[in-house]
This record gives sequence, C-alpha cells and structure tokens, in this order.
Amino acid sequence: MPVRIRLQRHGRKSYAFFHIVAADSRAPRDGRFIEKIGTYNPNTNPATIDLDFEAALRWVQNGAQPSDTCKAILSYKGVLHKNHLLNGAKKGAFTTEEAEKRFQAWMESKHGSIEGKKSGLAEKAAAESAARLEAERKRNEERAAALAAKEAEANAAAAPAEETPEEGETPAEA
Repeated sequence: MPVRIRLQRHGRKSYAFFHIVAADSRAPRDGRFIEKIGTYNPNTNPATIDLDFEAALRWVQNGAQPSDTCKAILSYKGVLHKNHLLNGAKKGAFTTEEAEKRFQAWMESKHGSIEGKKSGLAEKAAAESAARLEAERKRNEERAAALAAKEAEANAAAAPAEETPEEGETPAEA
C-alpha cells in the first residue's frame, strides 16, 4: 500500500481550505485517509500552515511520497530538510547533535525571513491606508472650499436684493 502525503480539499466554492493527510494513493482525493497531519489555508497572506511536524517527519522517514504541493509545504516548514540532515547523520557524515544544531540555525533564519515578510506586508498596508486617508482629506478640503465659494456667491447675490436706502436717506434712517 503506497502512502501519499497530499491535500484534501474543504471549504466553500472559490475559498478552498485544505487538510494535509497521509492517505493510500488509491483512495479518492477527499476520501479515506490514514492520518491528518495538518491544515493549509492559502486564503491568507502569507498562507497559514499548521503542521504536526513530528508526524510529517515520521511519514516521510517511513517512505510516504508527498504530492508536489505538499512537498513545497513540507520543504517550507523544514520537514524535508530535517529528514535530509537525519539521513546524513545515519550515514555518518556528522553527528545527530550537529544535525540538530544545523536544523535550529536554518529554522531561525527561516523564521526571520517569515517575520520580515509579515512586517513588510503590515507596513505596506499601513502606508496604503495612510495614503487613502490623505487623499480623502484632500478631497474633503476641496469639497469644503467649493461649498464655501458657492455660499459666498449666494450671499453676495442675496445682499443687493435686500432693501437699499432711497436717495436722500441715510442708511441709519432706512
């Protein structure tokens, strides 16, 4: 029974949400599975991936073949890198402690790049929001100026229509 690590689609139309499962390769896409090892939500930016790292590593070490998308997800989360390092330790290239140290260094650099992307997206959103608010403020000022000009015009046109003093009368007498 060949085992595949693949995505199982959930969610509504045009808003997919996926479970990452280990399943028999002969089972239908959304059918029976052996174990659910995580979730993947591509609708957020960056995509939200919740993965049981140990279960995924165990399946990969036991020979489960990931689909193309799951391979990218497992690589992103470091499962394939850790498997590679543990295989190197098994072959005697370096010790298990060295493999763990290398993996931790890789995870720290990966975490830094992810946080950088999140902060960059937050800064970009804040800048766009500030630009929209500034454009709205300008538009409101222009509208207020146009409205004030119209009111001044209307007041100027209404002032001569009021009673004007007759000839010979002073404005106080009128």
